Amino acid sequence: MNNSIRAVPTGFPVLLAEIKDRVQQAQTRAILSANVELVRLYWDIGRLIDERQRREGWGAAVIPRLSRELRNDLPEEKGCSERNIKRMLAFYREYTDLQPAAPMVPPPVARLAPVEKVPPPVAQLPDTPKTPPFAATSRDHGSIPSSVPRVDSILWMVPWAHHVVLMEKVKDRAERFWYMRQTLANGWSRNVLLTMIQSQAHRRQGKAVTNFDRLLPPPQSDLARQALKDPYIFDFLTLDESFHERELETHLLRALERFLLELGQGFAFVGRQVRLDVGDEDFYVDLLFYHLKLRCFIVIDLKIGEFKPEYAGKMNFYLSIVDDRLRQASDSPSIGLILCQERNRVVAEYALRGMNKPIGVAEYELTRTLPSTLRSALPTVEEIEAELSKPAARRKPEPAKPATARQATSRRPTKKLSKKKQRP
Repeated sequence: MNNSIRAVPTGFPVLLAEIKDRVQQAQTRAILSANVELVRLYWDIGRLIDERQRREGWGAAVIPRLSRELRNDLPEEKGCSERNIKRMLAFYREYTDLQPAAPMVPPPVARLAPVEKVPPPVAQLPDTPKTPPFAATSRDHGSIPSSVPRVDSILWMVPWAHHVVLMEKVKDRAERFWYMRQTLANGWSRNVLLTMIQSQAHRRQGKAVTNFDRLLPPPQSDLARQALKDPYIFDFLTLDESFHERELETHLLRALERFLLELGQGFAFVGRQVRLDVGDEDFYVDLLFYHLKLRCFIVIDLKIGEFKPEYAGKMNFYLSIVDDRLRQASDSPSIGLILCQERNRVVAEYALRGMNKPIGVAEYELTRTLPSTLRSALPTVEEIEAELSKPAARRKPEPAKPATARQATSRRPTKKLSKKKQRP
């Protein structure tokens, strides 16, 4: 074969990379534009129905007929079900004051002229708000931080399936917009959003006891505080009441994906039981993470029972070693997080007051659905798997259920069927 044919031109890799970038830009813009226009369309359909109902006095009976006619005329359109049209109407009534500013005409998604590199939709958003998120009480819901995207732009960027979940599960409007911001910033799927709502993430974000305001500069301290929760919900674990710290650590790492999801955006796992040698002694950090947004190491120490003041001194010691041995010149100061089952806020604040390293103290809960008397009575996942893996002959038979009085009285003796005589 001719060598000139096989040889790659000098500028070929650059051309290939540029074309790939253009394709990815067009795909990103198309997806983002399609989602924005779909949500705007549903809002506008809800507006048309609402205005006609108010003007003509139509009732809810018009929606089933409207759904049938639309599905007959537009069979390829999947969003014209009666249920979805009712959701469009509810969506408009929820956000009547947030009329789309731009016309509902999709912009071109690809051009031949040079364009700047466009990051994914999530990366196009500004950073997480530097003020605390909306609190649990309604009196704190009056204002929206100016550093976050305006609600009239956030509304159209959230996928429709997420809006359905938010309208059904979150009644407070300010809390709903908090979840919208977190969805766009973290790239939550619909199922992840539902999990966060069920665990009341908006009430836990930024609630840990910390000394960040004293030891970190304002931008870093605000972001660090928002990166921590209180309490952390580890309801994906199945542990007996008498579990040990090492057992908790092992189970958390087995469910690492769920653990990282509960920790929040930006946590990257580095290692467990990381050895820190000081002099002639070895010390071990329970869990070590690196936060991609804060640009710092995060040391997590797991504790059973109630928080004790000496835990803060031990964490301060760990952070000094990590800063000296692992931290790079471009990294921010390392942060410690002490996770306990119980925490007295006043005791924690006094314990952190004398520390010279940024430390947070938060609680964790294993479950919110089962009472404590039943947690240890139910089998763990490991026990169920072990039982199912046994041969059928070795499995313990289930005890027979006692018959009720009605069943006992209704039983009648049955005649034995005689076997047919076999011919010789």
